Formats: sequence, C-alpha cells, structure tokens
Amino acid sequence: MGNDRRPRWFVAVALLAGLLAGLSLPPLGWPWLLWPSLAVLWGLVAVPRHSGWPAARAGGGWGLAAVLVSHRWLLWLHPLDWIGVPGPLSLPICLALWLAIGLAAGALVGGWGWLVWRLDGRRFSTALLAAALWGIAEVTLSRGPLFWLGLGAAALPGDRALAGLASLGGAGLLAAVQLLIGWGLWRTVTATARPLRPGALTLALVLAAHLIGLALIRDGSIADGPVERWLVLQPATPTRQKFLPEQQRRLLLQLAAAQRQALLPGDPPAPEAITGLLLPEGALALGQPLPEPATVEVLSGGFRREGLEQRSSVLRFAPGAWLPSSWIDKHRVVPLGEWVPLAGLWRWSGLSAVGGIEPGAASRLLDRPGGPVGVAICYEISDGAALATASREGARWLLATANLDPYPLMLQEQFRALAQLRAIETGRWLISAANTGPSLVVDAHGRIGDQLPAGRPGSRILAVRQRSALTPYANGGEWPLLGIAAMAGLWRWRF
Repeated sequence: MGNDRRPRWFVAVALLAGLLAGLSLPPLGWPWLLWPSLAVLWGLVAVPRHSGWPAARAGGGWGLAAVLVSHRWLLWLHPLDWIGVPGPLSLPICLALWLAIGLAAGALVGGWGWLVWRLDGRRFSTALLAAALWGIAEVTLSRGPLFWLGLGAAALPGDRALAGLASLGGAGLLAAVQLLIGWGLWRTVTATARPLRPGALTLALVLAAHLIGLALIRDGSIADGPVERWLVLQPATPTRQKFLPEQQRRLLLQLAAAQRQALLPGDPPAPEAITGLLLPEGALALGQPLPEPATVEVLSGGFRREGLEQRSSVLRFAPGAWLPSSWIDKHRVVPLGEWVPLAGLWRWSGLSAVGGIEPGAASRLLDRPGGPVGVAICYEISDGAALATASREGARWLLATANLDPYPLMLQEQFRALAQLRAIETGRWLISAANTGPSLVVDAHGRIGDQLPAGRPGSRILAVRQRSALTPYANGGEWPLLGIAAMAGLWRWRF
C-alpha cells in the first residue's frame, strides 16, 4: 500500500525535476544541470511498484514541465490581432497551443516511463535500451511537425566538447549518452552494494564522451575547400507590420542598397570579391522580382506558387537576373503558423500573415554553379537528419534562413544552438540569415564566428569554407544508435 501512495509526491518531484531540465536546455545549454534532473526522472520511473501508473504519471509530469519551460517563447505570439484574431481570443489560443505541446511531451515521456518500469529500469540493459529509444524518438519526431528541440541540443552552447559526439551519431546519440549519465548518477546515489562502482563507471562515461567529442571536432581533421564570401542582409522588419505599404517600400530600399553594396570590394585585409547576397526567409513577396537586376548571385527567402499551392522558398537569382532561375521549397512547415490540418474545412489558412503554406519536396539540397548547398528554412533547422542527407548528397556548406520575429531573444539563442549542432553533425560551415537574427556564421566544428547584432537592421560579409569530406554521422545516419538499441534489446531479452 505504501508504494501506491507515492504518486501524491511523485508528480510534484517530477514537475520540479522537469523544470530544471527545461532550464538546462538552450539558451542556457548546461548539460551538467540536466544530468541531476535525469537522475531524478530515472528514480521516479525505474523503481518497481505494484503498477506502472505512478511511473507514467511521473514521466508525464517531468515531460510537461520541461517543455513548458523550454518552449515558453510560444507565448510571444500574443497578440494575434494583426492577423484578425479578436483580442479576447488571442491569449487563450496562444496558451492552448503552449499547453497542447507540453501535454504531448508529457504523454510521450509518460509512455517512456511506463516502459522503463515494465522492463525494470535498475538493470543496465534496460537503461541502455531506454536511452537509445529516447534518442531514436527525438530524431524521428524532428522529421515531423511537432518537435523543436530536445535533450540532444542540451550540450550547447555550454559544452561544445560533449556536443562533438554529434559528429559520430547525431543529436539522438547525444540524448542517449546524457540519459545514461543520468541513470549512472541515480544508481550511484541509490546503490547499497558497491556504491563506488556505478560512480566510477559514470565518471568514466562522462570523461570518455568529452574526449571522443573533442577528438571529433579537433582542428585540421578534415581537408578544406575554397572560401565563399556572402553579404548577409538583416532587415529587422517587424512581422506585424511587414505588409504595410511603408514597410514594403523600406524593405525594397534595403534590398536595392544591399545589391549595390555587393558590387563593392571588401574591407582590408580581405578585399576579395563577394560571392553573392543572402536575404532572410520571406524577404520577397509572392512573385516579387528583385528591385534591381542581380549584381551577383542572390539567395533570397520568398514565396512562389506551384499550381494552386503557395510555397515558402529560398529563391536563387543568377547574376543579371530579375527573376529566380531555381529554388528549394520549405518542406517542414510550422503547424498552425503556416499549415492547419483540414484547412479547407476550417476556412482558416493558419497564423501566418502570408496565408496557408504547402510543403515542398523533402530534399534539402539546392544545386548552384558554385557548389551545392544544404538549406534549412526556419523550423527545419531542428531536423538534423535532413541536413546530414543533403551533405551526403553533395552539399558543401549549409544555409539557414529564418524570420523569428515577434518571438523573444530566447528563441534566437535556441536557433543559434541548433545551428551549431547541425554544423557539428555534418562537418559543414553554416551561415544563418535571419530577419531579426541570428545572422551569423558557424564553422565546421561548431564555433560561432562573425555575427550581426540581434534585432537591428544591418549587413555584413560572412565567409564560409566549402567542405566535401563526411562526418561519421553524415555518412551513416542513425545506424550506430539503432545498433545500440538492437544490442540492448537482445541483451535484455536474453538476460
């Protein structure tokens, strides 16, 4: 009977631990703050009791709190009057969206907690299997519409050495390793026989993860290619005012000035010619040509039609052209923001000021004469597998475009951490071109280089170096993690 009463305080402890986990994720990015939270989670779900319901409730509470804290930037959608939502409905809609995402996370972690209870989470084989399944789940969810960031992103920006493991097995492997560290901490605290043994093994795991991660991102480990220099424009146009006539005129003047600037030589000591001009997501309206013929190659966010469907795209303009000659469409559209299920029945095209957006092809590879580029448009930065595939198919560097207004600086910092993670996973340099930021360059080892001040209009030349060699993750994807899961499942079944 005593065990059955534990849920009264289990959920409260789970909520506090989940809150700690949410705080540990970017923008803070302190994995050593995450590990104690994971240790508490293991202790709540892994201890045998008469039913799995306490474990499911504890896991659900942990997941709910972690996501509500880490995704609190969703509340900055309010007010929605700029897209016609009445004032009294605006805040309830934003709160409902925020809570729905938290409840979905709670359901997933609750199901994971029940599985850990069912398989006896005290056993290392169960811990290994459960950690691998969590990592696989994060990667799988990142390919769908309902995922932004998880434990795989927790190592950045605070622990780039640990994040180096992503070069080996991606964000899923990072998530699994941190879950195992949390399990080791829990076993160290609760072990009654040989308590030093799990502690020593956990310390060895932490040291090994950091040493391997450092080795994978050390300088000079992969041959480099030619350098490209891109002029990045950050217009800092408020989304709620973007389609007002005066804002449209201001944006066109900024674009024209950037086109003329792209013809000028660079400042000493780097006076080399500019490769091209980068404009952020949504810089050009539907069907809008450049304000002047392209002086250099232009890659711009914009909108186009494919039949009756509207697409959000990165448009490529060849030198001398007014209109795009090629493009890549956004594949992973934002739920409610750009896409609503059964929108025809709802007669509502989403929360986007540009109306309903339909997804394009899954490939993230944009061919261009200077060398292919892997492209992530806004929300797609959370899908590491897609950019790894683009790298394997020939992308020499990565481009991330975004419009993160009206969200707070917190979301920009999460975007920055995800950009670092994608660069490490693929071994590719990355340029981010965003309306209000972050507009920056990240090298192939995840180090942030030059960047523009957030929220202020400006432009800057950012240089990337082409890379052709593949990291283990870009070459093999999730196979290491799937192999660990299969081995752990066999071990648990046989022994």
